[in-house]
Amino acid sequence: MEDWINDIEFERLSPAAVLAKKLVINPLANYLPASWIKGWLRDGKSELALANWRDPGGWRSMVISYEGNPKRAWDRILVGGGTIPKALRNRRKLAARLLARLIDQTPHRAHALCLGAGPGHIITDAMGQAKNDSYATLVDISSDAFEFGHTVARDKGLLDRVRFIQGDVREVRIDERVDLVKMIGICEYLQDEQITAIAEALGEIMPPGSGIVFNSISKKHGTDRFFRRVFGLNMIHRTPEQLQELLAPAGFGEFQVFPEPLGVYNVVVGKIKSQ
Repeated sequence: MEDWINDIEFERLSPAAVLAKKLVINPLANYLPASWIKGWLRDGKSELALANWRDPGGWRSMVISYEGNPKRAWDRILVGGGTIPKALRNRRKLAARLLARLIDQTPHRAHALCLGAGPGHIITDAMGQAKNDSYATLVDISSDAFEFGHTVARDKGLLDRVRFIQGDVREVRIDERVDLVKMIGICEYLQDEQITAIAEALGEIMPPGSGIVFNSISKKHGTDRFFRRVFGLNMIHRTPEQLQELLAPAGFGEFQVFPEPLGVYNVVVGKIKSQ
């Protein structure tokens, strides 16, 4: 699988930028009074901050980071120079490429189930890259994510190949065969038992050999304290191995780990093992 991703153009940080973040930028972000920073962001009309205050870690803030061209000055600093937004864009590229190649390995029209899908950027990226035919079921708790998602799918010529289901990923049940599951960007907001329950439900509808793509997040970005205090983001940091242990009892195995260059996210591919 390594050869699947060799030509991806990832975003990186220069050694000087890494040093500046470690010695100056991150300590200031983490330890300046949160009320000061919130005030600056509020006065500067930061769209990224507002999106997170309304829905911490929600799809709107993700789209702002993905697009990478905000209008507000504070957002240009946060999105253009922040480690997490850069890593998010890397994760998008990496996950989409892996999903596309897994679609191409499916011997029939592939059905992808996307949990916590938001508007569906990653899976529609993957469907556009794949050579084989596919369709996708996107599940998200936010209905307005799908209003935007219809536009995303329409712009990519994929509207007739996606369907949207509003609901909690822990409660939605899919009766038809699923060839591929995408769980990008949700495990860091779920407790262990919630991930285990989802894995058990997936194990019942995924045939042997079908794949799952998920991610871990580390504290290597160095600004967890900032995100918790200022944006209200309380992410659960796990290693890829810890997530694998949660999925393995449901029959998942053959895990392969793909780190993005900034070291914040690892994208993991697993498969349902034969009985």
